[in-house]
Amino acid sequence: MRFPAPLVRGRLVQRYKRFLADVTLDSGETVTATCPNTGSMIGLTEPGSVVWLSESDSPTRKYRHTWEMVEADLGQGPYLVGINTSRPNALVAEAIGAGLIAGLDGYPELRREVKYGQNSRIDLLLECASKGRCYVEIKNVHMMRRAGVAEFPDSVTQRGAKHLLELADMVRAGHRAVMVFLIQRGDALRFDLARDIDPGYGEAFDMARAAGVEMLAYRCRLSPEEIVVDCAVPIEGLEVERAGRARRRAR
Repeated sequence: MRFPAPLVRGRLVQRYKRFLADVTLDSGETVTATCPNTGSMIGLTEPGSVVWLSESDSPTRKYRHTWEMVEADLGQGPYLVGINTSRPNALVAEAIGAGLIAGLDGYPELRREVKYGQNSRIDLLLECASKGRCYVEIKNVHMMRRAGVAEFPDSVTQRGAKHLLELADMVRAGHRAVMVFLIQRGDALRFDLARDIDPGYGEAFDMARAAGVEMLAYRCRLSPEEIVVDCAVPIEGLEVERAGRARRRAR
């Protein structure tokens, strides 16, 4: 996904009221940008951090700038981290169309924001006459507390837990359901759940997995010009289980 114009660089003054951030641009101008992220953004809101903003020319916008990325360094050098939670759905849809998400290709129809479950909307609904329906829920991942390990969620998310349980209901109804954790940072080597932050989400994740919901984690490659879905990364715990099943099958 290419930005219409390269992002603008600046330094974070402060994030406040959850959805706003003051940024001093490299030009010296200080602007207020929208912050399209409802989470706590642990480790990503330090004043003075290098941030990157997109700019809109819409006359109806109250704030022209949108906070898209921040540079974070856990001792391995700075990496760009995408914090805009409105980007992942389009990124995953684009990656599916390009055949970059293993197992999600071969569906001729892709629809977004389709009603399902209990007053919810699925992020992507894939449909095929022979394969049937595949419900795809997508979560943006940006938190990293240990070098190389991306984590979700960064705050309590009852809505996220509800989505997992509704995916499980789709599997029980005879459909396929997939949870995609899209990691908007290129330094992720694996993915794990932040069960200490939200035990309830961890329980819902386990219940959904037991019901047959498929779990995938993909990291992105980011620059001020574009974001690209790069490659899959292992999910903590699942790889051990898969290896154990493979060893048992080999006996």
